[in-house]
Amino acid sequence: MRLREVSETLDLRIRSAAKQMDTEVRGGYASDLMSDVMAHAEQGDLWVTLQIHVNIVAVAAMKELAGIVLVNGREPEADTVMKAEEKGVPILVSELPAFELIGRLYELGIPGQQADAEGA
Repeated sequence: MRLREVSETLDLRIRSAAKQMDTEVRGGYASDLMSDVMAHAEQGDLWVTLQIHVNIVAVAAMKELAGIVLVNGREPEADTVMKAEEKGVPILVSELPAFELIGRLYELGIPGQQADAEGA
């Protein structure tokens, strides 16, 4: 599913990198710890977080994520939007709390990470 379709279906507001909305969303990842995202998110994931500072852009760009969705109506800081535009990282905003947004993403067919055979 394309990021644009996700945005339109879930009524997400685009805050940066509108030209990147045709990016394919391969999966989802939710965390507010950047070290966790760096260690476990995968290329093409849509990252759900409440963090609004500029460091989220660096992590998303480094991991080649499809985009970032901020929950609870949180708006990115001005320098975050500027850096996201520069790096081509879409930032979207949802009024929904994280739990509900993640459930709706899952209903759209966006998978989370699969546990391996050992259950990790």
